[in-house]
Amino acid sequence: QVQLVESGGGLVQAGGSLRLSCVVSGGTFASYSMGWFRQAPGKERESGAAISWPGGRIDYADSVKGRFTISRDNAKNTVYLQMNSLKTEDTAVYHCAADRHRLPFGTTRFAGSYDYWGQGTQVTVSS
Repeated sequence: QVQLVESGGGLVQAGGSLRLSCVVSGGTFASYSMGWFRQAPGKERESGAAISWPGGRIDYADSVKGRFTISRDNAKNTVYLQMNSLKTEDTAVYHCAADRHRLPFGTTRFAGSYDYWGQGTQVTVSS
């Protein structure tokens, strides 16, 4: 059974930084395309970033481009999201997700393509 566990969320002031981690167990992480999504209260789930397998192709939503960085460490079965210059509108629950069907160097920010999801970690940005 594939499990994804996020960590690293918390409360931070606007302009600050956080690094989220997502550890994947029970599957073949190195062959999964990975993504980060977020959902704020009362809003639809929004794509943030995606990274291919093997790493090398990355895609960002316009709302986070230039501020967030997605990366992966296959030796640790972990995908990261470095978030800098945080804004109050970044407040949301952040979920990582794994896509086991994506071809090498392929990415997608379409949530319906992802097979496995984590429970999420709360990020709150105060003004």
